[in-house]
Formats: sequence, C-alpha cells, structure tokens
Amino acid sequence: MKVEAKILLSLGTFFGIMCAVYWRWSIENAGGVMMFAGMLLCFLPGSYYFWWSRRMKERPEDNPNATQEEGAGFVGTFPGSSIWPFVLGMGAFFTVLSLVFGIWLLLPGLFLAGWALLGGSGEGRRGGKH
Repeated sequence: MKVEAKILLSLGTFFGIMCAVYWRWSIENAGGVMMFAGMLLCFLPGSYYFWWSRRMKERPEDNPNATQEEGAGFVGTFPGSSIWPFVLGMGAFFTVLSLVFGIWLLLPGLFLAGWALLGGSGEGRRGGKH
C-alpha cells in the first residue's frame, strides 16, 4: 500500500500546484475548480492508503529487495459472472436519461437500480452460480 499511497499523494500534490498556478494566471475559474477536485480525488484514497500502510505488515510489493517467490502463494477466489452489474448500469443509465428526456424515465431507472442492488447483495450472500 505504500507505493499506491505515494503515487496518489504525489499526483494530488501535482494537481494542487497546477491548480494554484492555473487559478493565479488564467482568466477563467472552471479549470482551477476541476484541478482542485482532481487534487481532492487523489488525496482522499492516497491518505487512506497511507493510513492503512502504516498499520499493516509489509507486503512483498512494498519491499524493493523482495524476490518473486515471496509474492507467491494462495491467491484466493474470484467472483463468478453476474448479470447484476449490467442491470445496475442500466438503472443508472435510465436515471440519468430522466434528467434529459423527462421524469418518466426515473421510475424504471430506480426500479432497475433497486432490483440490481437487492439481487447483487443476495447473490453475494449465497455465493452465486458456479
């Protein structure tokens, strides 16, 4: 986690410096606001990763002298295929379309999103189909 934290905190610092420079010498404010948001979006997970990296044991990825054998071992299980992310995406798509084409698309969008959240959480507890 140390490498990820360093990368994100460095990116956040870069965006912060560029935000200050851009805000000072540009005529418009939108770019400065977007760079400020980018800075915050880098600092948020970067500080979280930094906080956790100080509390957990060192991973082989964090040790520059680690060998490939130290990183080998049990990988774990990966989730199976599921339809629920697609259904959630379609619900979000219809919900956003309701802002453009009319409020009548909000009902199917919220229905699909709710159905996907219930189905995905139920499948996660059951373990899904293998």
